[in-house]
Amino acid sequence: MKEINILIVEDESIVAMEIESYIKKLGYYVADTCSNAQDTFSIIEEQHIDILLMDICIKGKLDGVETATMIKKNYPHIEIIFLTAHLDDYNVDRAIELNPTAYLSKPFNRKELRVFLKIALHKLDKESLNTEENQHHISFDEEFFYDTSDSTLYCCFEIINLTKKESNFLELLLENKNNVVDFYTIENTIWPDKETNANTIRTLVKRLRQKLKHKFIETVSSRGYRLVIASH
Repeated sequence: MKEINILIVEDESIVAMEIESYIKKLGYYVADTCSNAQDTFSIIEEQHIDILLMDICIKGKLDGVETATMIKKNYPHIEIIFLTAHLDDYNVDRAIELNPTAYLSKPFNRKELRVFLKIALHKLDKESLNTEENQHHISFDEEFFYDTSDSTLYCCFEIINLTKKESNFLELLLENKNNVVDFYTIENTIWPDKETNANTIRTLVKRLRQKLKHKFIETVSSRGYRLVIASH
């Protein structure tokens, strides 16, 4: 099981201890417990928190929904599970705006809490995977992207087969995206041990342009080529 940090915000100490005990039996790590907004903010600033179990009626000026709203603005990755005795429309409607993992009534059902902790963990894993994937993806536009982890070009999520020289040329352009890559650099990168000429380079550019639907590669007269990609 992936280790996650759970923070319990509950103003009734006995209830907080009961929740903490149950969560630990499930194999999760409880980073801390507290009973008010200020302590909640302090703990989240000092520790990485993944899941927040939040009671709505807590001590202090801010209630649980107001506290969770402020947390979500600064820490959008945190999954929130509301545990509360208040099921009125006012509180439910405010909580729904935060897209919580769950809104459970107290006394809470242990089986339901176990299920929603698993759901929260799944959402965290999925978000982490998407973030990791995006770090390797260079998006050209709504159709094309390049995966640097396996040197693969995609169009509409279908692989575009490139020759070795086409792939090397595209990577060279990507390394210098939106900047001109001169003819000398192209020759010495793509054909380091072989003399070439302008026609050979033009043929390579033509083939790659066709695979990119004649988008992105710009000719800079007498200087070289440039891959033009808008910032995302």
